[in-house]
Amino acid sequence: MKEIEQKLAGKIKRLTNKTFKFDERIKEGWFSAVYFLKTKRIAEKKLPDNHVTMQFFQKENAVLCGTDEAIALLHTFADNPETLEIKSLKDGDKISPYESVMTVSGSYQQFGFLEGIIDGILARRTSVATNVYNVVKAARTSGKQKPIVFMGDRDDHYTQQAGDGYAAFIGGSTAQATHAMNEWWGKEGMGTMPHALIQMFRGDIVAAAKAYHELYPEDELAALVDYNNDVITDSLKVAREFGEKLTSVRLDTSRTLVDKYFLRNHHLMGTFDPRGVNPQLLFALRKALDEEGFSHVKIMVTGGFTEERITEFEKHGVPVDMYGVGRSLLRLNIGFTGDNVLLNGTPSAKEGRRYRPNPRLEKVEYYGLQ
Repeated sequence: MKEIEQKLAGKIKRLTNKTFKFDERIKEGWFSAVYFLKTKRIAEKKLPDNHVTMQFFQKENAVLCGTDEAIALLHTFADNPETLEIKSLKDGDKISPYESVMTVSGSYQQFGFLEGIIDGILARRTSVATNVYNVVKAARTSGKQKPIVFMGDRDDHYTQQAGDGYAAFIGGSTAQATHAMNEWWGKEGMGTMPHALIQMFRGDIVAAAKAYHELYPEDELAALVDYNNDVITDSLKVAREFGEKLTSVRLDTSRTLVDKYFLRNHHLMGTFDPRGVNPQLLFALRKALDEEGFSHVKIMVTGGFTEERITEFEKHGVPVDMYGVGRSLLRLNIGFTGDNVLLNGTPSAKEGRRYRPNPRLEKVEYYGLQ
């Protein structure tokens, strides 16, 4: 935790292996493609004096993430890692297609078996960081940044929460849903109430909000208002009960449902898709809250939001104060490649690849096992 705080304060440059809970079987090659393991043995037996430079790159405009983790991996599991020369960009750096983001130099048998694992680390972390960055950018209009809450816990394997949460932080998200998602950068998860809480109060949003507020009086009170598929009615109920104590309401209406507001107002329908959390419902909710003096109550939306959908909402000035986004941020659409590009100091790479020196790379000092 202290290491994360120091990183955020700019006192140290990189996270170390103290942060990452690596599986010790990495050293045994358990997670490495078998052909890397065979190549390692051949190099040891037939070419013990080889010296290679491995170069990592990808093919998109992206936000880099995973370098600290990859370097910690090398420092932990490579043979004699103190003799390797590692040069790297930093987590959070903007990168271009084919730009070298990291180079590792040493004998192949020292670190070559880690190539695929490094590719995977960089690919996943950079994909999430870039997805979040694009969503954050979409939610920035008129110089104002609307908060983005990373809610990917139900769309991913729990073992990935810490790394994905860190990548989301690097991409610019405001908060994460679980404590694990915040583990690497030293914060705690944030959340309000699920539908399950309201269900246990038989759909009584006011009773559920009262129970929440009694047990968590220091939390900002945010009411989930779509349980009964009547968000304006329930938002006003809870706002009238709590007044200034109510910070926000959250809509998570299914894309297959039409809110009861439209069923009561048939004349409004026919020119738009009335399902789910739609702009017309949000304009109506904002108007209803404002007319009763609840202009301080913010509106949060969740459920199927993507960069494209947020861009559309912002383009039309839909009254949303914060977005909760999950599944779309976990798409893995960026892949990394590690290539051996130098052999004993001279260019040597597969056809179509070449050594691409990058003056932005910084030499990484070996910090030893923490």
